[in-house]
Amino acid sequence: MSTEPPNDIDPRTGTEPEREARQEQGEQPDGLALRLCRALVCAAIDPALCSVLLFDLEPQLLDPVARLFRRILAGAGRPEAPLVMLGATSRDEDLWTRALLRQEADGIAFHMQPGPLIQADDRPGTPPPVVAVPDLCRLSVAGMRAAVQLLGADVAVVEHAGLSRTARPRARWLAACGSADAGRVGNHLLDRFAIRLPAAGLRLPDVEGLLGSLPPDWLDSAARAAGGQDAPAVTVTDEVITHVGRLLGPDTGVRRQLALARLARALAALQGEQTAGVAHCDEAARLMGLTATESPQPPEPEPGPARPAPVPRRPVPQPSGDTVRRGQGDQAERRWAEPGQTLLETEPAEGVGSAPGVTPAVFGTPYPEDRADVPPDFAPLRSPWQRTTGTDPRRGVVIGSRRARDLNDLAYVRTVREAAVHQRVRRAESFTVTPADLHSHVRAGAPERLLVLVLDHTCRGDWDWQDALTPYLQWAYTMRAAVHVVEVGGARAADELKAESFALRSVLDPRLLAALYRPPGRASPLAHGIEQAARALRRAFRQHGSGLAEAWLVVVTDGRGNVPLRASHTGRLVGPVGAEGVEDALDAATDVRGMDRTRLQTVVVDAGREPYGNLPSALAGMLGATVVEGRGRNQSTGSGQDTGRGGGAGEW
Repeated sequence: MSTEPPNDIDPRTGTEPEREARQEQGEQPDGLALRLCRALVCAAIDPALCSVLLFDLEPQLLDPVARLFRRILAGAGRPEAPLVMLGATSRDEDLWTRALLRQEADGIAFHMQPGPLIQADDRPGTPPPVVAVPDLCRLSVAGMRAAVQLLGADVAVVEHAGLSRTARPRARWLAACGSADAGRVGNHLLDRFAIRLPAAGLRLPDVEGLLGSLPPDWLDSAARAAGGQDAPAVTVTDEVITHVGRLLGPDTGVRRQLALARLARALAALQGEQTAGVAHCDEAARLMGLTATESPQPPEPEPGPARPAPVPRRPVPQPSGDTVRRGQGDQAERRWAEPGQTLLETEPAEGVGSAPGVTPAVFGTPYPEDRADVPPDFAPLRSPWQRTTGTDPRRGVVIGSRRARDLNDLAYVRTVREAAVHQRVRRAESFTVTPADLHSHVRAGAPERLLVLVLDHTCRGDWDWQDALTPYLQWAYTMRAAVHVVEVGGARAADELKAESFALRSVLDPRLLAALYRPPGRASPLAHGIEQAARALRRAFRQHGSGLAEAWLVVVTDGRGNVPLRASHTGRLVGPVGAEGVEDALDAATDVRGMDRTRLQTVVVDAGREPYGNLPSALAGMLGATVVEGRGRNQSTGSGQDTGRGGGAGEW
C-alpha cells in the first residue's frame, strides 16, 4: 500500500480542471502541510497518540488546523467533530460538568451532566471532540490539570460536583505553543503530548485540498478508529525499540521513546503492514522533525605504507590570571587563519528576551524545552492562595457572552436580544423570555495582585540593583501577581524624553529580565515615569475594583529627573531645565498619595548617589512611601509612611 498521495483523480479532490487550477494558484500543500496531515491521521487512528503539539504555529492557522482535525475524525460526508476551546479562563466547572435547566412540574430544575471533555467518552460511534489550546503556556491551572489527567490515560475517573464517572478518554487534543516559551511549561505536561511538530512557516491551502492529498483509505481508517473501532494490531520489534533509543539519545525520558515507537506503529498500520520496522521508525522521526539519518561511519584505513607522523601544533599563547574569560579555553583547538582571511567573522545579532523590536526565538525541534533557558513555573498545577471578595464569575473584564449555565452574572442585553428573535415563532401575547434565551457574561481572568516597577536606568551605573529588587520580585512570584514595568532613561528608548511602560503576566516573562539590565541613556524623564505608574495603578483599581486585593509600587531612582513633564508630553525640550524636572516628579507623586492606602504599598529604593542625596526621601514623602537604601545597605530609614511590614529584604 502506498504511503504517498495518489496521483490519479479522486472525487474528493474535484475534477482534473479544478486540480490544475489549484496547481496554477499554488494551493498545493507543501511538505510541512503533508507532515501535519499525517500527524493528525496518526493521532486519529491510535488513542495513545491522541495529543498533537504544534510549535510556533501562526495564531490565525489554529482554526483551519482544528477544522482539518475535526474533518479527519468525523470522516467523509459526516458532520465535523465538536470543538472545545481551553484558555486562561477555563475553570473546572466549565470542563467536567454541565448544568442543564429543565422545566418540571414544580418549576425549573438543574441537572448535572458530563462536561465537554468527557461527554463523548461512553458514546462509541460518534466522533470524539477536539480540544484546542491556542497557547499552552497561558493555559489555566484547571486546564493543565485536565490535560495531565486525560492525555495518555487508559481510564479517567471524575468525581466533581456530585458527578461520578469512569470511562476511557476519547477526546483528541490540539495545542500550540511558542518554542521560546516551552521552558515555562512543565515537562510533566509537555511529555504527555505524544506528537510534536515544529510548525513555523506553515502554509495551509484549503481544508478540502489537504484532505484530497491524503489516501482515501487513510481517512476511512482514521474515522473508524475515532468512532471506537480498534485499529489493526501491529507488532513492534526489539530492533525498533533499540533504534528509538539511538535516535533520541541515552538521556531521553520513557514518554518520548514510547511516543516515537507508537508513531512508527501507527505509520505501519496505515501502510497495511503487521510489523513496524526501522524504516517506519525513521519515517516517524522525520515526521516530527528529528534527524533520522545516521552519521556516516569513517572508512576503514586501507593497508599500505605507514602514516606520516602528525605535524605538531603551533604554540598558542595562553592568557593567565584574571584575564582568562569564558570560551578562551577552546583556542587550542582553533585553526590558524589562512592568508587573506579575516580573523573574526561577523556573527548574527542575538536577541534578548521578547521585548518590542526583538524577534522571538524559534527552535526547529520537537523538544525546544531542552534548549529554552526560561525558568519553569514552580508547582504549576497548584492554584495560588487567593482572597476572594466576591463570586468568581463576577470578576474580570467582560469579553463576550455565552449561554447561561446558572443564574449568576447574566448578560441582560444579550438575553433580551436573543428572546426578541424568537417572539414571532412563539406567538405569545406578551414578550416571553425562556431559559434557552438566558446568556451570561464571559470575563477575562483578573489578577488579584499587582507589582508596578519604576526603573530609573540613569541611577544604576555600576550598581547591581538585583539584591534590592529581589524581595519584591519574590513576592510577585509567590502571589502570582501581574507586573507593570515603567522604564525611565533607557539607552534604547524610542524617545529619550518619554518613559516607556509595558504590562507583563508575571515575573517569569523574559522582558522583565531584559528591562532590569537595560543600559542607561542621557535623559531622565522621572516625572513622566511617575505619571505612567500612577495611571497604571488607577486603571487597575478601576478595572478590577475590589478584586485587586493588593498592589505594590516600587520606584528605583536617585530622584534627579532632568526632563520636565511638559517636554515629555510635547516631545520638545525648549530652554533651560533647572529643577523643573524634579519639581514635576514631586507633583506627579501627589497623585499616587491620594490612592487607596489600604491596598497600595509604595517603596522608594534609594540609589545613594551624591550630591542631592535627599531627593529620594523628598519623592518618598510625596508618594507616602518607605525609603529603602538599595546601594550597600538593606535597612529602612523609616521616612514616609510606614507600611507595617518594614522594607528590608530580610523580612520577606
